[in-house]
Amino acid sequence: MADSEVKEIQWTLHQTHPERVQEVRARLSEVIDPEIGMTIIQLGLIRDVEITADGIGHVKMILTTPFCPYGPAMIEMTKAKAVEGLNMPVNIEMGMDMWDFSMMEDPSALDWGMYA
Repeated sequence: MADSEVKEIQWTLHQTHPERVQEVRARLSEVIDPEIGMTIIQLGLIRDVEITADGIGHVKMILTTPFCPYGPAMIEMTKAKAVEGLNMPVNIEMGMDMWDFSMMEDPSALDWGMYA
């Protein structure tokens, strides 16, 4: 795969409810990391989305840094947008993965000179 190729992260939702993926991605793309100026989708911060057997949405996400000052607000906004996209209650799980540039869906952002 070329470095500039967009690689959409595959969630559990892609296999179980593919008809919901586009709407969820659209809503979650409205959440922007204010320090970086990119969406949580572009950054690859949403690691998984699924619907549990009891009909509750489950979103696993990470932050670019564990001490992100905007973290609490981004988590709340992510939850609100996931509820809109799934049209059901949603739980947010914070993953322990350490974010790095390879998690980005669109590495062409690196070509903008944003990161040295």
